[in-house]
Amino acid sequence: MTLSYSDTRKKLDQITAEMLGLIRKYGLDAASPFDVIEVARAKITDQNDYIRFLELSLEGRIYGEYGDALQKQIDEEVKQAEAAKKLN
Repeated sequence: MTLSYSDTRKKLDQITAEMLGLIRKYGLDAASPFDVIEVARAKITDQNDYIRFLELSLEGRIYGEYGDALQKQIDEEVKQAEAAKKLN
């Protein structure tokens, strides 16, 4: 499955919205990104919500890294096109 950069951003926005819902619902307030899972484990009382929180965390990471890689590829293609224009 190949996604465009735009589709990747849309998916990340959906993940973020759902994640924010869980953060607000359970008052998750980790002081650092390294504490997020520990705080979620302590505060999320519904097992299904906790599993979904973990899924969203993983999906966000995957889509985020994919989006970063796509952006780097796009930037490189733009640089190459600009360099080709200068040569001609």
